[in-house]
Amino acid sequence: MECDDNIQCFPTCGNSWTLSPTAGKINAIAWKRNSPLSIEEVQLEPPKAGEVRIKMTSSAICGSDNHILKGSLPGNFPLIPGHEGAGIVESTGEGVSSVKPGDKVLTLVVPQCRECNSCLAPKGNFCEKQDILPSSGLMLDGTSRFTCKGQEIYQAFRTSTFAEYTVVPEIAVAKIDDAAPMDKVCLLSCGMPAGYGAAVHSAKVTPGSTCVVFGLGGIGSAVVMACKASGASRIIGVDINEEKFPRARVLGVTDCLNPWKLKEPVQQVVVEMTGFGVDFAFEAIGLVETVVYCCLESCHLSYGICQIIGLAPSNSQLSLEALMVVSGRTLKGVCLGGYKTRDCIPQLVTDYLQNKINLDPLITHQLPFDQLHKAFKLYHAGKR
Repeated sequence: MECDDNIQCFPTCGNSWTLSPTAGKINAIAWKRNSPLSIEEVQLEPPKAGEVRIKMTSSAICGSDNHILKGSLPGNFPLIPGHEGAGIVESTGEGVSSVKPGDKVLTLVVPQCRECNSCLAPKGNFCEKQDILPSSGLMLDGTSRFTCKGQEIYQAFRTSTFAEYTVVPEIAVAKIDDAAPMDKVCLLSCGMPAGYGAAVHSAKVTPGSTCVVFGLGGIGSAVVMACKASGASRIIGVDINEEKFPRARVLGVTDCLNPWKLKEPVQQVVVEMTGFGVDFAFEAIGLVETVVYCCLESCHLSYGICQIIGLAPSNSQLSLEALMVVSGRTLKGVCLGGYKTRDCIPQLVTDYLQNKINLDPLITHQLPFDQLHKAFKLYHAGKR
């Protein structure tokens, strides 16, 4: 997927809600796959036990939203997309203890139940109660909280942030600092930690190392920022959209490559530029061909680490020669930077407030929610 998370939309109206079913006027529904989003009034049920109802204030577009709308990720329709959101808790269901009405929160596409093997293990973060692979579009009890025109509406990844209000499991909600600017920190719900964490938390880029980043959208840009912050001596950025190169250089890219304008395969060029191949390679596009033939082959033969961040279509398969890895290369997948989300994401917000990380360069457009169609046009045009 093209992992870009820097076009934001903002719900612009809403009334105070009670714990009864209520109507919201600003909700983007995809009635079927590959159909335009339709702004509809929906009915939203109150939160059940272990759930939180949130008034959304900001949401960013992620490549995963586009994938599920286009069908390259499996999903049920009709659905309300969106997962990279910030909002304020409006009400809570029975047993909720980690947040309360009035709290600022981020929605989490990867929850943290703190009970399953993945959550309890010291490494890894892919909670077994996630709704990504596959996505049912239903809450943990097997039902949805949204209805429209008498029809059940599925919830993308149990978040559905392209809405005025949404209901999310408590395990997929992170309380954040009251001082956090919501129009900025919504990027910390998915895109920024997915890229930044891949470099600093999962791969652990080292000072003086060489890196290559395939895809210079939102997530790729976050990878670049992390590599620079980690002290990488050389950061090669690869993208077919040269309009992204000036920003990439500002963020820390030392060399920009457009594969379509090279006389040799890009991986060969990267190896020649570095002498032996890079120490760390990051794939932030979501193309199988990029993973196997470009990213992995760009790595140092003996110890290069290739991190897959981009989410390829669900029926994709990797096929590679064993000799590509038997020499010592590492091919590794990473989801949301490997962060235990409820534990780590709030700290990233604090880091932003303390100027330890910068989100501002990742935001290219800010639009009101009723211009969501325009936001997706900008996304597809590569204006990110």
